[in-house]
Amino acid sequence: MDLKNYMDSTYLKTAIQAGISEEENAAVVSRVIEEAVEESFKLVMLRPEYVAQARAYIDQQESKVLVGTVIDFPEGKASLHEKMEEARRVIAAGADELDFVVNYRLFQMGLVEEVRQEILKCTQLTLDAGKTIKWIIEVAALSNKEIVQLTTLIKKVALSKFDERQFEKIFIKSSTGFYPTTDGKPNGATVEAVVLMMENANPLPVKAAGGIRNRQDAEEMIALGVKRLGTSSAKAIVENSDSNQAY
Repeated sequence: MDLKNYMDSTYLKTAIQAGISEEENAAVVSRVIEEAVEESFKLVMLRPEYVAQARAYIDQQESKVLVGTVIDFPEGKASLHEKMEEARRVIAAGADELDFVVNYRLFQMGLVEEVRQEILKCTQLTLDAGKTIKWIIEVAALSNKEIVQLTTLIKKVALSKFDERQFEKIFIKSSTGFYPTTDGKPNGATVEAVVLMMENANPLPVKAAGGIRNRQDAEEMIALGVKRLGTSSAKAIVENSDSNQAY
């Protein structure tokens, strides 16, 4: 098993979140991009403002590493129009894969049709541009029943509106890694949540993200059937060492 083929090497902190200056944060981003190329990870996942930088460096290096970014991150509360505008900007900047935070709060409020339209229109926009979309459902904010229901909703939109050849480009993703939890509860991918996603996503692929910090975590998720891992510990994982990174 080549773990590198599963790795979305991720850095999504702002300077404030990281507790460092803007210049220091920019240096971290540059290093993450360089490391992804050096290690031949599947993808490097960054905030939208860094997409153009990553695209330019990866192209300059003639690397096959993909450029990924996040849309409406981490809250998922923006309007459909705002989500689509942000998506258009990052596509123009050179993103290959777009990880959208679905408006799970609307879903929890019972506004399922609004969420269905968001999933449909954003997926259409992304696939029409030849890109891959991943829908972050934020499992830490959901009950097990809601995980099943929201995963199923995304799957039903895909099956009813898109060609089966496109299914491999429509992922369901567990977490942002930024959801605030209490009492030490995990805010990322758990085995329980990923099992529920896997049971209800097929034939769509699943991405596990958040809390994957070592090789054991990674191999456990891959054994469950996930196709991609979002982690800020990609190098530590492939080198089989523990990481203290939060995502």
